[in-house]
Amino acid sequence: MSGTLYLVATPIGNLSDFSPRAIETLSTVDFIAAEDKRVSLKLLNHFEIKKPMVSYHQHNRVSAGEEIVQRLLGGESCALVTDAGTPAISDPGEDLVKLCAEKGVAVISIPGCCAAVNALAVSGLPTGRFTFEGFLASGKSERREQLKELCGEARTMIFHEAPHRLRATLADMAEVLGDRPIALCREITKLHEETLRMSLCDAVKYYEATEPRGEYVLVVGGREKARTEMTLEEGVALVLQRREAGAKLKDAVRSVADDTGLPRNALYEAALRQ
Repeated sequence: MSGTLYLVATPIGNLSDFSPRAIETLSTVDFIAAEDKRVSLKLLNHFEIKKPMVSYHQHNRVSAGEEIVQRLLGGESCALVTDAGTPAISDPGEDLVKLCAEKGVAVISIPGCCAAVNALAVSGLPTGRFTFEGFLASGKSERREQLKELCGEARTMIFHEAPHRLRATLADMAEVLGDRPIALCREITKLHEETLRMSLCDAVKYYEATEPRGEYVLVVGGREKARTEMTLEEGVALVLQRREAGAKLKDAVRSVADDTGLPRNALYEAALRQ
Protein backbone atom coordinates (compact mmCIF):
# COMPACT_ATOMS: atom_id res chain seq x y z
CA MET A 1 0.00 0.00 0.00
CA SER A 2 1.39 3.41 -0.96
CA GLY A 3 1.98 6.20 1.49
CA THR A 4 0.53 9.71 1.55
CA LEU A 5 1.86 13.10 0.49
CA TYR A 6 0.85 15.86 2.90
CA LEU A 7 0.92 19.48 1.71
CA VAL A 8 1.69 21.38 4.91
CA ALA A 9 1.20 25.15 4.85
CA THR A 10 3.86 26.97 6.86
CA PRO A 11 3.78 30.43 8.49
CA ILE A 12 4.43 33.42 6.23
CA GLY A 13 5.88 35.48 9.06
CA ASN A 14 4.36 34.73 12.45
CA LEU A 15 5.22 31.30 13.86
CA SER A 16 2.08 31.41 16.02
CA ASP A 17 0.06 30.82 12.84
CA PHE A 18 1.37 27.24 12.59
CA SER A 19 -1.51 24.92 13.44
CA PRO A 20 -1.42 22.00 15.91
CA ARG A 21 -2.46 19.70 13.04
CA ALA A 22 0.48 20.88 10.94
CA ILE A 23 2.89 20.25 13.83
CA GLU A 24 1.42 16.78 14.37
CA THR A 25 1.72 15.97 10.67
CA LEU A 26 5.39 16.98 10.48
CA SER A 27 6.04 14.95 13.63
CA THR A 28 4.52 11.74 12.28
CA VAL A 29 5.55 11.55 8.60
CA ASP A 30 8.55 9.47 7.56
CA PHE A 31 10.34 12.36 5.87
CA ILE A 32 9.94 16.00 4.83
CA ALA A 33 10.49 17.48 1.35
CA ALA A 34 11.57 21.11 1.76
CA GLU A 35 12.09 23.99 -0.64
CA ASP A 36 15.14 25.09 1.39
CA LYS A 37 16.26 22.71 4.13
CA ARG A 38 18.01 25.52 6.00
CA VAL A 39 14.81 27.55 6.27
CA SER A 40 12.68 24.54 7.21
CA LEU A 41 15.22 23.43 9.84
CA LYS A 42 14.59 26.66 11.76
CA LEU A 43 10.86 25.89 11.81
CA LEU A 44 11.42 22.29 12.87
CA ASN A 45 13.84 23.29 15.63
CA HIS A 46 11.36 25.86 16.97
CA PHE A 47 8.71 23.16 17.38
CA GLU A 48 11.25 20.49 18.44
CA ILE A 49 10.58 18.27 15.44
CA LYS A 50 13.33 15.98 14.19
CA LYS A 51 12.74 14.35 10.82
CA PRO A 52 14.95 13.48 7.82
CA MET A 53 14.66 16.00 5.01
CA VAL A 54 15.16 15.99 1.25
CA SER A 55 15.30 18.98 -1.09
CA TYR A 56 12.47 19.68 -3.52
CA HIS A 57 12.49 22.97 -5.41
CA GLN A 58 12.18 24.58 -8.84
CA HIS A 59 15.58 23.41 -10.08
CA ASN A 60 15.41 19.72 -9.08
CA ARG A 61 11.65 19.10 -9.20
CA VAL A 62 11.84 16.47 -11.95
CA SER A 63 14.51 14.18 -10.46
CA ALA A 64 13.56 14.83 -6.82
CA GLY A 65 9.88 14.38 -7.61
CA GLU A 66 10.48 10.92 -9.08
CA GLU A 67 12.52 9.88 -6.04
CA ILE A 68 9.85 11.14 -3.62
CA VAL A 69 7.05 9.35 -5.45
CA GLN A 70 9.01 6.09 -5.47
CA ARG A 71 9.36 6.33 -1.70
CA LEU A 72 5.65 7.09 -1.40
CA LEU A 73 4.82 4.07 -3.57
CA GLY A 74 7.00 2.05 -1.22
CA GLY A 75 4.73 2.94 1.68
CA GLU A 76 6.48 5.96 3.24
CA SER A 77 4.67 9.19 4.07
CA CYS A 78 6.02 12.63 3.18
CA ALA A 79 5.24 16.23 4.12
CA LEU A 80 5.93 18.84 1.46
CA VAL A 81 6.74 22.32 2.79
CA THR A 82 7.81 25.59 1.21
CA ASP A 83 9.76 28.38 2.88
CA ALA A 84 6.45 30.12 3.60
CA GLY A 85 2.83 29.57 2.65
CA THR A 86 0.87 26.80 0.98
CA PRO A 87 2.76 24.25 -1.15
CA ALA A 88 1.70 23.75 -4.79
CA ILE A 89 0.13 27.24 -5.06
CA SER A 90 2.26 29.19 -7.56
CA ASP A 91 4.93 26.70 -6.58
CA PRO A 92 6.71 23.67 -8.15
CA GLY A 93 4.84 21.47 -5.68
CA GLU A 94 2.05 21.39 -8.26
CA ASP A 95 4.25 19.09 -10.38
CA LEU A 96 4.70 16.69 -7.46
CA VAL A 97 0.95 16.64 -6.81
CA LYS A 98 0.31 15.92 -10.50
CA LEU A 99 2.81 13.06 -10.43
CA CYS A 100 1.17 11.61 -7.31
CA ALA A 101 -2.23 11.83 -9.01
CA GLU A 102 -0.88 9.96 -12.03
CA LYS A 103 0.60 7.21 -9.82
CA GLY A 104 -2.45 6.89 -7.57
CA VAL A 105 -0.73 8.27 -4.46
CA ALA A 106 -3.02 9.97 -1.94
CA VAL A 107 -2.48 13.72 -1.40
CA ILE A 108 -3.87 15.54 1.64
CA SER A 109 -3.67 19.30 2.21
CA ILE A 110 -3.02 20.55 5.74
CA PRO A 111 -4.42 24.10 5.53
CA GLY A 112 -2.77 27.20 6.85
CA CYS A 113 -1.36 30.52 5.68
CA CYS A 114 -1.97 31.84 2.17
CA ALA A 115 -0.78 35.40 1.56
CA ALA A 116 -3.08 35.93 -1.43
CA VAL A 117 -6.28 35.12 0.48
CA ASN A 118 -5.23 37.21 3.48
CA ALA A 119 -4.48 40.18 1.24
CA LEU A 120 -7.80 39.84 -0.56
CA ALA A 121 -9.64 39.76 2.76
CA VAL A 122 -8.21 43.11 3.92
CA SER A 123 -8.14 44.81 0.51
CA GLY A 124 -11.56 46.42 0.67
CA LEU A 125 -12.16 45.27 -2.93
CA PRO A 126 -14.84 42.77 -4.08
CA THR A 127 -14.06 39.27 -2.82
CA GLY A 128 -16.92 37.23 -4.32
CA ARG A 129 -15.02 36.51 -7.54
CA PHE A 130 -11.27 36.88 -7.98
CA THR A 131 -8.34 35.57 -9.99
CA PHE A 132 -4.86 34.76 -8.69
CA GLU A 133 -2.10 35.70 -11.13
CA GLY A 134 1.00 35.08 -9.01
CA PHE A 135 4.19 36.81 -10.16
CA LEU A 136 4.14 38.65 -13.47
CA ALA A 137 7.06 38.18 -15.86
CA SER A 138 10.25 40.05 -14.99
CA GLY A 139 10.79 41.29 -18.55
CA LYS A 140 8.96 44.50 -19.43
CA SER A 141 7.52 43.42 -22.81
CA GLU A 142 6.32 40.03 -21.53
CA ARG A 143 4.88 41.62 -18.39
CA ARG A 144 2.94 44.15 -20.43
CA GLU A 145 1.59 41.40 -22.70
CA GLN A 146 0.32 39.54 -19.63
CA LEU A 147 -1.39 42.70 -18.39
CA LYS A 148 -2.98 43.32 -21.79
CA GLU A 149 -4.61 39.89 -21.54
CA LEU A 150 -6.14 41.01 -18.22
CA CYS A 151 -7.56 44.33 -19.45
CA GLY A 152 -11.05 42.89 -19.75
CA GLU A 153 -10.94 40.93 -16.48
CA ALA A 154 -13.91 41.96 -14.34
CA ARG A 155 -12.86 39.98 -11.27
CA THR A 156 -10.55 41.29 -8.56
CA MET A 157 -6.95 40.33 -9.43
CA ILE A 158 -4.22 39.23 -7.02
CA PHE A 159 -0.49 39.42 -7.75
CA HIS A 160 2.71 38.71 -5.85
CA GLU A 161 5.60 41.14 -6.29
CA ALA A 162 9.12 41.60 -4.98
CA PRO A 163 10.23 45.02 -3.71
CA HIS A 164 12.91 45.57 -6.37
CA ARG A 165 10.32 45.13 -9.17
CA LEU A 166 7.39 46.94 -7.57
CA ARG A 167 7.88 50.34 -9.22
CA ALA A 168 8.14 48.91 -12.74
CA THR A 169 5.11 46.66 -12.20
CA LEU A 170 2.95 49.49 -10.86
CA ALA A 171 3.93 51.74 -13.77
CA ASP A 172 3.00 49.07 -16.31
CA MET A 173 -0.27 48.31 -14.52
CA ALA A 174 -1.29 51.96 -14.51
CA GLU A 175 -0.45 52.37 -18.20
CA VAL A 176 -1.98 49.10 -19.46
CA LEU A 177 -4.94 48.60 -17.10
CA GLY A 178 -5.76 52.25 -16.48
CA ASP A 179 -6.29 53.96 -13.15
CA ARG A 180 -8.00 51.33 -10.97
CA PRO A 181 -8.19 50.85 -7.21
CA ILE A 182 -5.37 48.82 -5.67
CA ALA A 183 -4.53 47.51 -2.21
CA LEU A 184 -0.82 47.04 -1.57
CA CYS A 185 -0.35 44.52 1.25
CA ARG A 186 3.18 44.41 2.60
CA GLU A 187 4.85 41.97 5.02
CA ILE A 188 1.63 40.12 5.87
CA THR A 189 1.62 38.71 9.47
CA LYS A 190 5.07 40.22 10.11
CA LEU A 191 6.13 43.03 12.44
CA HIS A 192 5.86 45.79 9.83
CA GLU A 193 2.65 44.58 8.18
CA GLU A 194 0.93 47.35 6.23
CA THR A 195 -1.97 47.71 3.81
CA LEU A 196 -2.20 50.78 1.59
CA ARG A 197 -5.38 51.43 -0.40
CA MET A 198 -5.26 53.93 -3.27
CA SER A 199 -5.49 54.19 -7.05
CA LEU A 200 -2.85 52.75 -9.35
CA CYS A 201 -1.72 56.21 -10.44
CA ASP A 202 -1.41 57.34 -6.83
CA ALA A 203 0.54 54.16 -6.04
CA VAL A 204 3.02 54.98 -8.82
CA LYS A 205 3.53 58.47 -7.37
CA TYR A 206 3.74 57.18 -3.78
CA TYR A 207 6.51 54.72 -4.59
CA GLU A 208 8.44 57.25 -6.62
CA ALA A 209 9.04 58.96 -3.28
CA THR A 210 8.99 55.88 -1.02
CA GLU A 211 11.43 52.98 -1.14
CA PRO A 212 9.58 49.64 -1.48
CA ARG A 213 10.41 47.29 1.39
CA GLY A 214 9.35 43.72 2.05
CA GLU A 215 7.29 41.27 0.03
CA TYR A 216 4.07 42.57 -1.53
CA VAL A 217 0.69 41.19 -2.49
CA LEU A 218 -1.12 43.50 -4.91
CA VAL A 219 -4.91 43.34 -5.06
CA VAL A 220 -6.20 45.19 -8.12
CA GLY A 221 -9.80 46.03 -8.95
CA GLY A 222 -11.36 44.39 -12.00
CA ARG A 223 -12.70 46.24 -15.01
CA GLU A 224 -15.75 48.29 -14.12
CA LYS A 225 -18.94 47.40 -15.94
CA ALA A 226 -19.70 49.76 -18.75
CA ARG A 227 -22.82 51.84 -18.28
CA THR A 228 -24.73 52.52 -21.47
CA GLU A 229 -28.12 53.81 -22.50
CA MET A 230 -28.86 50.45 -24.17
CA THR A 231 -32.39 49.22 -23.55
CA LEU A 232 -33.19 45.72 -22.35
CA GLU A 233 -34.57 44.87 -25.80
CA GLU A 234 -31.33 45.98 -27.44
CA GLY A 235 -29.37 43.96 -24.90
CA VAL A 236 -31.42 40.84 -25.66
CA ALA A 237 -30.76 41.34 -29.37
CA LEU A 238 -27.05 41.45 -28.61
CA VAL A 239 -27.34 38.26 -26.54
CA LEU A 240 -29.09 36.48 -29.43
CA GLN A 241 -26.47 37.75 -31.85
CA ARG A 242 -23.71 36.22 -29.71
CA ARG A 243 -25.74 33.01 -29.42
CA GLU A 244 -25.87 32.78 -33.22
CA ALA A 245 -22.11 33.21 -33.26
CA GLY A 246 -21.78 30.05 -31.15
CA ALA A 247 -21.76 31.27 -27.54
CA LYS A 248 -23.76 29.43 -24.87
CA LEU A 249 -26.76 31.37 -23.57
CA LYS A 250 -25.33 31.87 -20.07
CA ASP A 251 -21.98 33.00 -21.47
CA ALA A 252 -23.67 35.41 -23.91
CA VAL A 253 -25.82 36.88 -21.14
CA ARG A 254 -22.84 37.30 -18.82
CA SER A 255 -20.70 39.04 -21.43
CA VAL A 256 -23.49 41.41 -22.49
CA ALA A 257 -24.28 42.22 -18.87
CA ASP A 258 -20.60 42.97 -18.23
CA ASP A 259 -20.34 45.13 -21.35
CA THR A 260 -23.56 47.12 -20.86
CA GLY A 261 -24.37 47.12 -17.16
CA LEU A 262 -27.82 45.64 -17.86
CA PRO A 263 -29.09 43.26 -15.15
CA ARG A 264 -28.03 39.70 -15.86
CA ASN A 265 -31.22 38.02 -14.59
CA ALA A 266 -33.45 40.29 -16.65
CA LEU A 267 -31.38 39.66 -19.76
CA TYR A 268 -31.48 35.91 -19.22
CA GLU A 269 -35.23 35.73 -18.66
CA ALA A 270 -35.96 37.99 -21.66
CA ALA A 271 -33.63 35.96 -23.87
CA LEU A 272 -35.38 32.75 -22.84
CA ARG A 273 -38.72 34.21 -23.88
CA GLN A 274 -37.24 34.89 -27.32
